[in-house]
Amino acid sequence: MNKFFILILLAFTTISFSQKGKSQPSEAVKPFILGVIDEIQSEELNEKRVLNIYLPEGYKQEDATKYPVIYLLDGSADEDFIHIAGLVQFNSFEWINQVPKSIVVGIATVDRRRDFTFSTSIETDKKRFPTSGHSDKFIAFIEKELQPFIEKKYKTNDSKTIIGQSLGGLLETEILLKKPSLFNKYVIVSPSLWWNDGSLLNLDSEMLKESFKQQTEVYIAVGKEGLTPTKIPRVMEVDANILAEKIKASKSKNVKVFFDYLPQENHGTILHPAVSNSFKFFFPVDKK
Repeated sequence: MNKFFILILLAFTTISFSQKGKSQPSEAVKPFILGVIDEIQSEELNEKRVLNIYLPEGYKQEDATKYPVIYLLDGSADEDFIHIAGLVQFNSFEWINQVPKSIVVGIATVDRRRDFTFSTSIETDKKRFPTSGHSDKFIAFIEKELQPFIEKKYKTNDSKTIIGQSLGGLLETEILLKKPSLFNKYVIVSPSLWWNDGSLLNLDSEMLKESFKQQTEVYIAVGKEGLTPTKIPRVMEVDANILAEKIKASKSKNVKVFFDYLPQENHGTILHPAVSNSFKFFFPVDKK
């Protein structure tokens, strides 16, 4: 099994100049190691998937300490992995103590339209997104391959969080409604609930109540985003609020929901502040 222990190399070369303007040899540089790159061969997806993994300070494989796991969709190094791992690290500093030290598993993207969407009956969306409609395989990958792989290889406890935005938020919503026990904390940001004309919102709150067998916390955030690019336009802010209200309407004692409207943010800027806010919801700090 391949494992590479260098994720991000940030090399900064300092060059000094003498008074005569002649440059001196550059100082030796060293790699800046943020985490590890791991790989998993998926039979469900019939491809190899890259995992960017942040391990908390003090993590040692031989220790008995076990850590929560945060699964991040769109977890490539050039997507959301670096800044979300930074948020987790910052919030777990001893002088901040907002979040317990956690492992972050960034699932590098291959084809998010394929992986994050279920089949749609909307012909225009089929044409715009020809690879779409295979979220069932990606969910099977998470359940049958990814989670067992991480739990076997790394020091994990029972706390499992998933973070996703846009189509990633759509996928999270599908998991929440169909297989809620896969995670106990959901960070759903700007979910693309317009997919298939909002069919995921046609849920029965009473039936949903029976789905939550464990304590589950759901944070839903949306910015000022407006109409979606569909034949019958939908307002993303409204759809996100409807989702939150329908989950609340289940009146399940096992689920806790928080809806966060961030009008100062848009679809491009919302993820970072929303994730930061979600930590305050999941891990309230006693200010007394």
